[in-house]
Amino acid sequence: MRLILLGAPGAGKGTQANFIKEKFNIPQISTGDMLRAAVKAGTPLGLEAKAIMDAGGLVRDDIIIGLVKERIAEADCAHGFLFDGFPRTIPQAEAMIAAGVDIDYVVEIDVPDAAIVERMAGRRVHVASGRTYHVKFNPPKVEGRDDVTGEELIQRADDEEETVKKRLAVYHEQTEVLVSFYGKLAASGEAKAPKYVKVNGVGDVEQIRDQIFAALD
Repeated sequence: MRLILLGAPGAGKGTQANFIKEKFNIPQISTGDMLRAAVKAGTPLGLEAKAIMDAGGLVRDDIIIGLVKERIAEADCAHGFLFDGFPRTIPQAEAMIAAGVDIDYVVEIDVPDAAIVERMAGRRVHVASGRTYHVKFNPPKVEGRDDVTGEELIQRADDEEETVKKRLAVYHEQTEVLVSFYGKLAASGEAKAPKYVKVNGVGDVEQIRDQIFAALD
C-alpha cells in the first residue's frame, strides 16, 4: 500500500496517518525526517542537502527525489509507505512520476477553512504536561486552567488565528493544486495512475478513519 496523504494544515492528517500505518504496517515518510536521517548518516545526497541548508537555501527537488528513492528502497518499505507532506508542489509530483515512484492511492482529507480555524485557534495547552484542551470541543473544568494542576493554559503561536489563516493561504497557493493534479491523473485511466480518494474530514476521527479504510479496501 503506497499512499500520499493530502489535506490542509489542521485537517487531521497526523491522526489518520497513525491509523493507516498501523493497519497496513507501513512507515510514514516525511521529507524532514528523510533529510535529517540522510544528513546524520552522511550520505552523498545528505551532505549535499546539508551544504544547501547551512547556506540558508531550499533543498532542490532532484535531491529530494533522490532521497525518496533511497528511502523507499529500505527494508521497512517492502509492504509500502505513506508520504506525509510530500509532494508539496506539481514539479515534485511530476518528478516522482518521472523517477518511476509508483503510488497506489492519493487520499485527500477535506475540511473547510472555517472548521480548521475553529479547530486550531481553540486549542489550549498545559505546557508542563503537554495536555491539550479545546475551548469548545474539550474545555477544561475551569476556563484557562489545567484540570490536574490548576496551572494556566496557553495558546501556542502556531494556533493563533492569524497564523492559521496564513498557513492555509500558503496551502491553497502551493499545495492544493496537487488535488486537481492527482484527480486528473486518476481519471486519465493510465495504467499506473493512482486511485484518488476524497473523504470528509469533519466529525468523529473513527468515522473518518472508517471512510478511509473502506475506500482503500
